Amino acid sequence: MDEARADGSTSGGQPVPEYVPGHGLLAGKTVVVTAAAGAGIGSAVARRCLEESARAVVLGDIHGRRLSEAREELSRRYGADRVAAVVCDVTDEAQVGDLLDAAEPFGGTDVLINNAGLGGTRSVLEMTDEEWSRVLDTTLTGTFRCVRAAGNRMVRAGRRGVIVNNASVVGWRAQQGQAHYAAAKAGVMALTRCAAMDLAEHGIRVNAVSPSLAMHPFLAKVTSEDLLDELKAREAFGRAAQPWEVANVMVFLASDYSSYMTGEVVSVSGQHP
Repeated sequence: MDEARADGSTSGGQPVPEYVPGHGLLAGKTVVVTAAAGAGIGSAVARRCLEESARAVVLGDIHGRRLSEAREELSRRYGADRVAAVVCDVTDEAQVGDLLDAAEPFGGTDVLINNAGLGGTRSVLEMTDEEWSRVLDTTLTGTFRCVRAAGNRMVRAGRRGVIVNNASVVGWRAQQGQAHYAAAKAGVMALTRCAAMDLAEHGIRVNAVSPSLAMHPFLAKVTSEDLLDELKAREAFGRAAQPWEVANVMVFLASDYSSYMTGEVVSVSGQHP
């Protein structure tokens, strides 16, 4: 695993830069984040939003225990009055509604960050319909459900909100065993571009990030060292991204600094189409 050591170096590639402090980029905003528990991009962006002075962050995740732990940890650090959590499976439209409802006491959703996704490795020769559908329903259709629900609420409220989706460089390039995940992430990119056009007249921006390899403990557990080394070797810096490095770009897209950007897919990697 390409973790930063105490001296700032890494086990391979360029050193991880120092963590950048917040600058109030989301002051007064209420942010909803899906798949926000655990140690990956979702929890990193939730923390980053609070550091950037968000009024509140509403965490959604399918895993109740991990979600509760994430809420407790963030509440201790940033204040319980700024953190809410709702168990949410993005394949269930009613649960998506419940998640967005939890933002109403904080003034409603200003920013939605769609981080929920599901992967897996299987050759197309062996992939079942159930495996294909499960990945597509969570990763692509789940993102669509959240965009539709949040977009409608923003329009009704006359809110010039922001939606940030999590895509992947796999949506651009081929990777063995990833047909379902790649198709879903390519779909997220297309959804982002088209939704941006649909919502532009309402002043709502829709963009996406496209990470490559963002290292966290769960990924290290389920991925072979050989594959991790191969993926890191493809990166310009010769290392995996830290989840907070992806979160920083999401926060930029959520902030007013990107006020003229919509329909964009930003690569958080040296890899491009």
